Amino acid sequence: MSKNRIYWFCQIVGWTMLIMAEFAIFTFEEGYRADYFYEAIATIILCILLTHLYRLMIKRWRWVQLPFFQLVPRVIFSVFVLAVIMTIINLPIDKQVLPQYLSDEPSIVLGYLLNWGKSMLAWVLSYTAYHYVERSGDAEIEKILLKTSIRESEAKVLRSQLNPHFVFNALNSIRALVLENPTKAQQSITQLSNILRNSLLADRRKTVELREEIKTVEDYLALEKVRYEDRLNCRLEIDPKTQYLQVPPMMLQTLVENAIKHGVQKAISGGFVELTTWLEDRLLYIRIRNTGVLGNTEASSGFGLKNTSQRLELLYGPEASFRILQESADVVCADVVIPLQSAGVFKRAEELKKV
Repeated sequence: MSKNRIYWFCQIVGWTMLIMAEFAIFTFEEGYRADYFYEAIATIILCILLTHLYRLMIKRWRWVQLPFFQLVPRVIFSVFVLAVIMTIINLPIDKQVLPQYLSDEPSIVLGYLLNWGKSMLAWVLSYTAYHYVERSGDAEIEKILLKTSIRESEAKVLRSQLNPHFVFNALNSIRALVLENPTKAQQSITQLSNILRNSLLADRRKTVELREEIKTVEDYLALEKVRYEDRLNCRLEIDPKTQYLQVPPMMLQTLVENAIKHGVQKAISGGFVELTTWLEDRLLYIRIRNTGVLGNTEASSGFGLKNTSQRLELLYGPEASFRILQESADVVCADVVIPLQSAGVFKRAEELKKV
């Protein structure tokens, strides 16, 4: 049922029940009188018309958008005006219909004002409070939607800034292979193309399957292997049940790139990069270990590590985490924890666990 239908249902049923309850009490005490019955019907119609007019008025003047302290006096004044109108109309009619019950004493007027004031106050408070609460809820929803939009814009900016910093080094390595090993050069060009394509698509996708991200990392490490040769050792231990889980695009490539740039590259005899994934307690764990000394993460690791923390927070909230630490004298460890966000994803992982 639409809000408009609910409104009219409440209007008609509410006022009918209120007025007819008074008519029933009078009929029980004094007996049925047709003129009083017709007056009750007219009063119901009048109450509906007046309160509907109030509804149109507050919507036109947008009272529910006013601060609370400005809304209260307007509501009180409206109740008083409605009570006065109902008294002015009903009191003379009642004197004609029921002269034996009414006198010209001022207390009769005050009694009518109080009686109608209570009824109108109940209606006005109910209607105004409903719209005030509804508007507050709508405002909260708008704030959430705006916040979500801002977070999505921030995430898109972060993704769009992920461009491989090793492109020129990779091109130089490929140039050296062109005459020395043409087949290897072609393979390297394909790997570089894959990485660049994934980088360009990163701003269009929030997440990708882990297996796709691992393929990007493998291509990246293959290109770096051409450059560092025996100075770089790579180890990947990917849990099969994590391959179809979703991760931010180009995130692992960025972390592996930092591991080589700030770790292996600075080591005189080279070093290793190790990537491990596993699933535990409905959480995806990703660990990257590499040769190196952590030092000042803000100064040494630059945009990549800060970017990783921001993207995880934007996409997954506080349940996701990223930390980097000095595991031993010459080994740095970076841990990423991502919550599984749907039962479907977890179910898929559980199915793979049985394979």
